[in-house]
Amino acid sequence: MRLQAIPQLPLALPAATKTEVRTQFAALCYRMVRNKPEILLITSRGSGRWIVPKGWPMAGKTPAEIAELEAWEEAGVRGRAYEHCLGAYSYTKAIGPERGLPCLAMVYPVRVKTLAGKFPEAGQRKHKWLRPKKAAARVDEPELAHIIRVFDPHRLGL
Repeated sequence: MRLQAIPQLPLALPAATKTEVRTQFAALCYRMVRNKPEILLITSRGSGRWIVPKGWPMAGKTPAEIAELEAWEEAGVRGRAYEHCLGAYSYTKAIGPERGLPCLAMVYPVRVKTLAGKFPEAGQRKHKWLRPKKAAARVDEPELAHIIRVFDPHRLGL
């Protein structure tokens, strides 16, 4: 795993919790339009917030492979994931009306070639393409917003 050479914002994990912090792997799905990146955001199934695809660790798969698989399942993305970790963000996954699970999501870029019409979660989510600055303004997590805002595939050699 190679980290991007950008400053990481401090992570806002709950200070004292009886629950372990869980790890997920997220896909920053992007395409190039007139040589500038656009970011694909999707809505969560529960609250309808704007998020990026993400999922749990799986035996035998690298974090980037998991990010690519989640991008397919949640957004219909066909593309290529890169083994560059762009950074991490924290959030609380709702697991009930009054319970939350603290999570740390590591973000991997996925260059989108196509979006399929049929995929596992089709009809359960909306999606939207946005320039990084506008995409960053739509997500709730400050660390994810920072990763999106400073994302530059040219600088990464992607």
